[in-house]
Amino acid sequence: MKTTPYHSGEVAVQEKAGTRPIAAHLAQILQTEFPLQARAFMAAEPLLVISSADEHGRLWASVLAGKPGFLQIPDAHTLRIAARPVPGDVLTANLAINPAVGTTVVDFERRRRIRLNGRAHLTGDGIVVALEEVFFNCPRYIQAREWQLRPAPEAAPQAGPVTPLLPPDLRAWISAADTFFLATAHARDGLDVSHRGGLPGFVRVLDAHTLQWPDYNGNGMFQSLGNLTLDARAGLVFPDFATGHVLQLTGQGRIEWDEAHAQQYPGAERVLTFRVEEARTLYHALPFRWEFEGYSPFNPPVNTPEEGPALPA
Repeated sequence: MKTTPYHSGEVAVQEKAGTRPIAAHLAQILQTEFPLQARAFMAAEPLLVISSADEHGRLWASVLAGKPGFLQIPDAHTLRIAARPVPGDVLTANLAINPAVGTTVVDFERRRRIRLNGRAHLTGDGIVVALEEVFFNCPRYIQAREWQLRPAPEAAPQAGPVTPLLPPDLRAWISAADTFFLATAHARDGLDVSHRGGLPGFVRVLDAHTLQWPDYNGNGMFQSLGNLTLDARAGLVFPDFATGHVLQLTGQGRIEWDEAHAQQYPGAERVLTFRVEEARTLYHALPFRWEFEGYSPFNPPVNTPEEGPALPA
């Protein structure tokens, strides 16, 4: 276990949310070496999400993919990723100036996930991460999907538009999403990236610059929200599992603690608001497609202010 399991931001959110005893008990899962089961878990997965910071300090989340086996753990402190960022992904430039990263690997079919953070560098055939922290996460809010390799690439990966706001097509993409990943940071503990899931519509697009989503009941440790309490920087990535396209956003996030506001989102314990500073689209970034199998049984229903009563899950 880490010597200091939680920083002041995490403790503050735990106390405000009333989860401090639960978090104290769960601190034992925060490890500084890969557990034995992590090696087989990682070796079987085709997708990794990784966070990084750019030259301006803005946070981004990126997606790396490869045939199972592209993620290897040669020793208890090292992760080797046999994949390089696609053209247009800021990850390549970011790693050249700042080695801090957070990563998440999700087994969508079995609804399992692992998170780790550390320091990374590019190699000739991929990325090597020196581990600083690792732990397995709970399975809630993961939509079941089975990955499939395309028989031949539909098109080469390419960078799409870069924009300071969300045009209608990107707003529609976000509104239809059931999964995204959230990158946050802490001055001492480095970068983190976490999974967020719910029924389509759980992320609301308020305008061309603003998103909101509910924060559902989780493990009570609050790594992401603890980071945001001290540092508003955030990055989001929305993979499109049907097309292979990826949407990256960077901006500022904040926690909304108002109970009346949370009641607008069924199942929410609080609400998060994200202000977009830049959006990037990466076309054909994923070589796989994921066949949808079912929504998580933990997903609360969703509604919008226009719809009134919540729609059942």
